[in-house]
Amino acid sequence: MLPCIDYPWSMIARLVALALAAALAAQTPPPSPVHPVTDTLHGVAITDPYRWLEDQNSPETRAWLEAQIQYTQTFLSRIPVRDKVKQRLEQLSRIDSYGFPTERHGRYFFSRRLANENRGSICIRTGLDGKDEVLVNPADIGKDETTTVFLAGVTRDGKLLTYGIRHGGEDEEEYRILNLETRQLLADSLPRARYFGMSIKEDQSGFFYSRYAITAGSTAGSRVFYHAMGKPAAEDREIFGEGHGPDTIIGAELSEDGRYLLITVDIGVPPKKTEVWVQDVTAGGPLRPIVNDVDAEFRPFIRGDQIYLWTNWNAPNWRILAANLRDPARAKWKEIVPESKWPIDSATGVAGRLFVKYLEDVNSRVKQYDPSGKYLGDMKLPGIGSVFGPEGLWESDEAFFYYTSFADPGAIYRYTPSGEREEVWFRPAVPIKPEDFEVKQVWYESKDKTRVPMFLVYRKGLRLDGHRPVFLTGYGGFASSEVPAFSQAAAVWTEMGGVFAQPNLRGGGEFGEKWHRAGMFEKKQNVFDDFIAAAVWLVANHYTEPRKIAIEGVSNGGLLVGAAITQRPDLFGAAVCGYPLLDMLRYQKFKVGSYWVTEYGSADDPKQFAYLRLYSPYHNVHQGTKYPAVLFMSGDFDTRVDPLHARKMTALMQSSTGGDKPILLKYDTKSGHSGGKPVNQQIEDDADWISFLWEEVGGNRSLTVAAR
Repeated sequence: MLPCIDYPWSMIARLVALALAAALAAQTPPPSPVHPVTDTLHGVAITDPYRWLEDQNSPETRAWLEAQIQYTQTFLSRIPVRDKVKQRLEQLSRIDSYGFPTERHGRYFFSRRLANENRGSICIRTGLDGKDEVLVNPADIGKDETTTVFLAGVTRDGKLLTYGIRHGGEDEEEYRILNLETRQLLADSLPRARYFGMSIKEDQSGFFYSRYAITAGSTAGSRVFYHAMGKPAAEDREIFGEGHGPDTIIGAELSEDGRYLLITVDIGVPPKKTEVWVQDVTAGGPLRPIVNDVDAEFRPFIRGDQIYLWTNWNAPNWRILAANLRDPARAKWKEIVPESKWPIDSATGVAGRLFVKYLEDVNSRVKQYDPSGKYLGDMKLPGIGSVFGPEGLWESDEAFFYYTSFADPGAIYRYTPSGEREEVWFRPAVPIKPEDFEVKQVWYESKDKTRVPMFLVYRKGLRLDGHRPVFLTGYGGFASSEVPAFSQAAAVWTEMGGVFAQPNLRGGGEFGEKWHRAGMFEKKQNVFDDFIAAAVWLVANHYTEPRKIAIEGVSNGGLLVGAAITQRPDLFGAAVCGYPLLDMLRYQKFKVGSYWVTEYGSADDPKQFAYLRLYSPYHNVHQGTKYPAVLFMSGDFDTRVDPLHARKMTALMQSSTGGDKPILLKYDTKSGHSGGKPVNQQIEDDADWISFLWEEVGGNRSLTVAAR
C-alpha cells in the first residue's frame, strides 16, 4: 500500500504505472492509499479511509482512476463470451428507432435514429405518410458523439421548435429555438444549466423557464424566470421561487392554449408536499395558489379552463380532482376519478378525454373518461404489458402511445378516440421472436411475510434444473414502478439459457403510496429484505443456486445492490452496481442529494442517522469477508449521484474482500446518469457488464448467442 504522504504529480504517475504493471501481472487490483478522516456524528466516531477520493479532480484521484480504468479494461477484454454478447447486442441495437411524434397542423416532429447512426436527430414529416426530413443533426453541433439532442417542444402554430443539447450524459442541458419557416436559430437561447421546464408564449414575445439558481457560488434552489425575446439573458426577470431552498424542484409550463402559466413546487423527490400556482397570462393577472397548504403530492395538468389534480391526498392509490380556473376555490373542487383498488400510474388529457392508466398487479390498464369524469370504456391494448402515454393535443382526434412487454420490443401506436381505431405508427425491426419466451408472474413472501410479486422470463422449453444462471434486478424506491418492458440485456441473458427475474419491491409505486412508504426512511430495510427474499425463493424453487445469481441495479438500484452484497454476500455470485448511492451518511452533501432526504432521511438528524448507519453499504463492508464478484460503474459526468460513491466503495471492497472474486470499477470520463452515450459505446459497455456477470456466475460459455 502506498504510504500516506503527498507526492508531486510526476512521482504519483510513476508509482501508478509501476503499481498497475504489478497488479496486471498478479491479477490483483491497483493499491488504494489510505488517508483516514474521522468525524463524530451524534457521539459516534465514523472513520472514512478513502475521503480523499471524494475530490474528483485531484491529481491523486485522477492517477488512481487511470490505474483502475486500465485494470478493469484489461480484465473485461479477456472474458471469452464477450464477443458473442457484443455480436448479439449489435443485432438488437442496430435498428431504426423513433420517439413519440408531436403533431402541429398536419406536420409531425419526432426524434429518429437510423440503424447505421450512433446518435438520434430531430425530424419532421408532413402527413402520416410523408418523407422524413432532418431538422437538427447532433453532428452539426459537436463531433464528440456524447453530444446529443432532444426535442423539447413545438409552438401551437408550428412556427418555433425548441430543442435541448446534452453533453456526456450529465443532467445539465442547453436550449435553442429554431424558426421552422426560415430554418434559422433565434438569438435567444438558454446556456448549460439544470432546467425544470421551458414554454414559449402564444404571441412568441418571450418564454418562461425554471432552473437551478446559483447565488454567491452555492445552489440556492429552483427559480422561475421570464425571458423577453431579443433581450439579453442578463435581463431575464425572476418571477417565482424566492425563499425556496435546494430541496425544492419548481416546474413551470404554459397550458396547451398558452393562456395559463402552471407552476408546481415539489418539496423533495418524490415530493412530500406539492404546491400548485397558476397565472392567467392572457389577462395579466397575478400568480394564485391553487393548493399550498396540504402535505400531499399533486400532479396537475390544465385543459381549457379546467385544472385536473392527480393526487394522493387522502387517497394512497391516487385519485383525480378537477377545478375551474375561473373560480378554483377548494370548496368547489370535484372528484371526477375516485380512488380504486388499483393505483393510478399516470393521467393525462388528450383528444378531449382523460386517459387514466392503472397498474393491475403491475400490468397496464388504461381507462378513458370525459372531462366530467364519465367512464367511456377501456382503451384496447395490444396485449398484457406496459403502456407509456398516450400523448397528443387536447383539441385533436389522435393520440400516440407506446406498448411493450418483456418478450415484445413493442411499437408506437396512433389511436383515434372518436372511432376507437388503433394503427401502428412505428414498429422497430428487432430480430427477436416473442413466442420463443416464457413470461410469468410469481408471488413470494418477504422476511416479514409481505407478499411480493416477481416477473420471470426464460426461453420456452428451458429445463429448470436448479442450476440456471439468474439475472436478478430491482429498484424499490421513489414510488417508481418496475413494469414489464423489453430489455436487450434480458433478451441476451435468456437466449443464452439463463433466467431473468424482476421483483416489484416495496419502495416502488406498483401498489400505491402505501407500498412506497413501506420502503422509505426507517423502513428502507424492507426493500433489501424483499430483494434478498426473491433470491432465496429462486433457490428454494429450484431455478438456481446462490453462486449462479447475478444481481444488477442502477442509481437507487445501485444502493439496493450495495446493501444486498454487504448484508448477504453468501447469496450472490456476481453484482453490477451502477451509478450508485453507497455512503448514506454523506450523500446529502453532494450534487442534488438534498432532494432525496424526503426518501431516505439524513445523517444530520440523530434518529435518521441511526438507521442509515445500519444499512449504509459503505459503512458495512467488513475486512476478510468473501464478497461476490462486483463491477461498479460510474463516470465524471454523473451530475446527479456523485461518482465519489463508486470510487470510495471500489477502494474499500478491493482492500477488504477475503475472497478471490474480482472487484472492478468501470469508469467513463464522459458518461453520466442521463446516458448520453452513442450506440456503439452503449453496445461496448453493455457487452462488458453482461459478459462479466455471465462469466462470474458460471454460465455455459459454449452457447451461441444469435438471432432466433
